[in-house]
Amino acid sequence: MLIINEDVAFLIDIFPYFVQKPLKNHPLLDELIEIIFDIGKCPEVRFSSKIEVLSYRVISKQDMNYCLTKISNFNEKNRAGIKRTLHRISCLRNRDDQIIGLTCRVGRSVIGLTNKIRDILLLNRSILILGRPGVGKTTIIREIARILSNELEKRVVIVDTSNEIAGDNDVPHVAVGRARRLQVKNSNLQHQSLIEAVENHMPEVIIIDEIGTEIEALSARTIAERGVQLIATTHGNHLENLIKNPILMDLIGGIQSVTLSDQEAKNRHTKKSILERKFAATFNIIIEINNYNSWTIYENVEESVDFLLKGQEPNKQVRTMLSDGKYTIVSDYNLNRLKE
Repeated sequence: MLIINEDVAFLIDIFPYFVQKPLKNHPLLDELIEIIFDIGKCPEVRFSSKIEVLSYRVISKQDMNYCLTKISNFNEKNRAGIKRTLHRISCLRNRDDQIIGLTCRVGRSVIGLTNKIRDILLLNRSILILGRPGVGKTTIIREIARILSNELEKRVVIVDTSNEIAGDNDVPHVAVGRARRLQVKNSNLQHQSLIEAVENHMPEVIIIDEIGTEIEALSARTIAERGVQLIATTHGNHLENLIKNPILMDLIGGIQSVTLSDQEAKNRHTKKSILERKFAATFNIIIEINNYNSWTIYENVEESVDFLLKGQEPNKQVRTMLSDGKYTIVSDYNLNRLKE
């Protein structure tokens, strides 16, 4: 059973009345994903099933100023939040640095969301959550933080660069359980905060959202080599995306070109120039978020990468949540492995 807590009323309340009124009683309110609020345009709302113009009144500068008095200051990434909630607000600025648009995303905590990977969380292995923007990666690691800190009683530290995981408040949101949160002053210093968390706070688990730079990937590897379990997210649709990404391929062991001798190439039944994994992968398990209910799981990242570099399909599972809260598991076991 999924228990959803979204505090959406706090987000609606930052807007003028002409936005609040139609939204509060909207039949699709539970599906609300984003509210788009741009000066000179009509307000739009994005639900999981459609996009809708909420009002035909054009947004004025005064309307924007009304909203800005209700939210916290924007950081260097032009992101802000609402106290005691998980909602994220991002702004558009003009050339004079004035705010002319808002993208307001609903933040949710969903108890039970990770039931289909609970057995994996018990393995004490590092997990990378892979998915496109807006698919729910942050919601997933938020629930993982709660399970690891509350139910498994682990020392969990969240490195919360934009305050998106635990909310825009000094006290972390209850959705992350007893996990502690290390706030980051500047997103460019996220890699330093990762090392600081390990050296100063003795975590058993570190959780981080959006690994996106080479230095962050290197810091993640340093943490994994120290024996700390790492739970993180990054952008991408499939494992193959990481293999082709020169910045993030370090997370899966790095890729190098190797030239074989004639005899070795003959023995392997391959070309002389091949691609191989450089070293051990930072993450043991990768979970691709296909959609809200369906996730693809690679339980052995190194083996999966090696298979892909050989042009073979890796072993994987697809776990799908059903309407009754139960889930199905479909295994795609590599036939090439059976032949060995």
